[in-house]
Amino acid sequence: MLHTVNKSSFERNSLQSCLNTIDDTSVILFIEDGVINAANNANSSMIADLAANGRVFALQGDVEARGISSKLADNIKLVDYAGFVDLVVEHGTAVSWV
Repeated sequence: MLHTVNKSSFERNSLQSCLNTIDDTSVILFIEDGVINAANNANSSMIADLAANGRVFALQGDVEARGISSKLADNIKLVDYAGFVDLVVEHGTAVSWV
């Protein structure tokens, strides 16, 4: 299952709610202000573990728009809009955490 998070953990608890419900096959895609969660200073150990297993993505355009490209945590993969679509197709079901 694909989980999209579009809010910063500084703004809402969407990321924590997502982390509380994901399973071993889930992947997370940070979009909009949610990409702030991909920065080193906002990174939890659970996000780091998921990223190390290739299960955390961030929308490149949103990362660039917020000027945090150099602050991304290790192993978080950037995707463009085509990559976003690929993730949706690959995982079939998407849940949006707003």
